[in-house]
Amino acid sequence: MLSIDQWFMLAIFAGTLIGLVKYQNSPERVFAAATMACLTLSFVTTEQIFNNAINPGLITLILLINCSFAFERTSFLRLLASKLISKSASASYLKTLLTTAFASAILNNTAVVATLISPIKNNKFINPGRLLLPLSYAAILGGTLTLVGTSTNLIVNSMLIERGLPGLKFFDFTLVGLAAMGACLLVLFIRIRALPKTATDPKDDKHYFVEAEVMRESKLIGRSIEDNGLRSMDSLFLIEIIRRGHLISPVTPEEYIQPGDKLIFTGDISKVFVLQQFDGLQLFAEQDGLLRDNLTEVLIKPGSAIIGMNLKQAGFRARFDAAVVAIRREGSTLSGKLGDLVIQSGDFLVLAVGGDFVSRTNLTKNFFILTGVEPEDMLSGWRDKFTLFGFIAAISSSVVFEISLIKCLLFYMAALFAFNCLSINEIKRRFPLEIWLIVVSALTLATALESTGMSQVIADVVHGFLQDKSIMIAFVAVFLITLVLTEAVTNNAAAALIFPIAYNIALGLDANPLPFIMAVAFGASGSFISPYGYQTNVMVYNAGNYRLKDFVRVGLPISITYSAVVLYMIPLIFPFN
Repeated sequence: MLSIDQWFMLAIFAGTLIGLVKYQNSPERVFAAATMACLTLSFVTTEQIFNNAINPGLITLILLINCSFAFERTSFLRLLASKLISKSASASYLKTLLTTAFASAILNNTAVVATLISPIKNNKFINPGRLLLPLSYAAILGGTLTLVGTSTNLIVNSMLIERGLPGLKFFDFTLVGLAAMGACLLVLFIRIRALPKTATDPKDDKHYFVEAEVMRESKLIGRSIEDNGLRSMDSLFLIEIIRRGHLISPVTPEEYIQPGDKLIFTGDISKVFVLQQFDGLQLFAEQDGLLRDNLTEVLIKPGSAIIGMNLKQAGFRARFDAAVVAIRREGSTLSGKLGDLVIQSGDFLVLAVGGDFVSRTNLTKNFFILTGVEPEDMLSGWRDKFTLFGFIAAISSSVVFEISLIKCLLFYMAALFAFNCLSINEIKRRFPLEIWLIVVSALTLATALESTGMSQVIADVVHGFLQDKSIMIAFVAVFLITLVLTEAVTNNAAAALIFPIAYNIALGLDANPLPFIMAVAFGASGSFISPYGYQTNVMVYNAGNYRLKDFVRVGLPISITYSAVVLYMIPLIFPFN
């Protein structure tokens, strides 16, 4: 017979589950409400909540996400993207999916997918609809290969550590993950033609016009456009080359770079700092030494004194303490050297401004000042290399020398701050508060289950039900419940909710809890049918203009294959006894 506290705890747990299904876009609020209910009814103490908030596994997860912010700004993923897609469709599929999978094993898979979406959407060889959804599936499968591959693995690890057990090792997931990845990619190659071909968007005439000059000492010289990775950049497109006064358009991948070439790009101005990652490529505004993160968008007023002048004649540095980074003209396609373009009324300019810009008295006569432009601050030079190799060193030190991952990441993050590869403002802006709230609340919910005795009740019920049956039935049930819940409420919420149940089922059956814990981890990562179960699915769902039936048509056989392989492999590697 359940006590009154246990009935209340059961109601909180059931309410949490219903809330997660109903409010799929706000799982952190549902978990927070459950935590407050447990605290109000004295099922947990404030000290227990604080201890959960500084759980070593959770801190490791937060550190890893924060460190990935710097890694996203390196040239590594961009260079990787430039090598993946070629004229051979089969080779492109193979390179893209395998590279995505193995990159996702050690990097934030959301960052990997985000970097590759634009090159895939703008490639000329493979229809994006045939590759974007497989890209997400490859990232999900790659995330199952290591402890740091996906946030669900780290969430499960944090809940395991909270139980006072040793944390999972870096490669504990690898054998099961490799088997599942190999089988699912094979099915994906067979089913890839079932995906729809999406219509490519026409070039946006609102894109800015940007010029960069190849300096004489540049390492780009003597290599082709394709070899230099200038065709597969995120949201910037090379449309022209001006060489010794002659215009080359369109630009073929085989075109070789020569000293003094002026490369003309069009695209998203917030991506302009990506061009600084190419050796010896100087933006037009850099000639004035003003190009930093202080970009301002202006509109040329009718009657402006600079109308009819080209950008060089206008003397922006002397007149306004500014330099032109890019120009856009509504309804017109611009062509030629940026400095030779004649300014017209209604032109949009992006200016790199100096400290004296705001005090100039002639601004209102010439411009409507629209807004500041927030460019993505890309890393270049030695900071670019330090961020990449520092990350590899941190992960390798943890694996080879068995130093705790949290300690390695703390040193790595401190070095990122010290060398200005990461800023406090970026951490404040992008801190993963939702994930932190979900995990802290889930750990608190698990604590409340134990303090009210509901954990033991669950263990006793399962033990009585399965007394004459195989442990395998309970194991399969845990995996399938987690898998279904992932499709309904997202991966992190499913892992956090099912872990305490799975752990106590294992204890009730006197079985090794590790296979049940692995069932939760792999079940929570198995979102192949719903566009909303996993973040990368949401990203490609919008980018590829897919419909739900596209996910079901291709994702269902992937999900069945994944489940069969995982359910076979986990007991093989992690026995029940």
